[in-house]
Amino acid sequence: MQIEPYLYFEGCAEQAAHFYQTVLGAEILALLRYSDSPDPTMCPEGGADKVMHMNLKIGDSIIMGSDGRCTGQSQFQGFALTLNLKTVEDAQRRFDRLAEGGEIQMPMAETFFSPAFGMLTDRFGVPWMVLVQP
Repeated sequence: MQIEPYLYFEGCAEQAAHFYQTVLGAEILALLRYSDSPDPTMCPEGGADKVMHMNLKIGDSIIMGSDGRCTGQSQFQGFALTLNLKTVEDAQRRFDRLAEGGEIQMPMAETFFSPAFGMLTDRFGVPWMVLVQP
């Protein structure tokens, strides 16, 4: 059994996919646009070129997403994606890249449970926790 998060980017899914490709080495497995649907009623007004569905492979995990209703107002609340890395150096590097244009809630630091742990919200509003397993 697997749990795969589905994120609604409300208009910036394609930009997020390319950002995660650059920062995390994500592989875009699927990217379907609303214009690809045989049912024209599926397309939000003015959203034909927006992402109806995408699958991103990041490491061994899959994250799915779309532009949802293309409102331009993503609201990611009540969760965080956790990125587990093997070295402090790699964790710091990826943390710094994810934080570009975003907001750091807790800078990377040693904690009682990890040699490196930090929390941020990326430029798309997605909350992240980055850590190294002890």
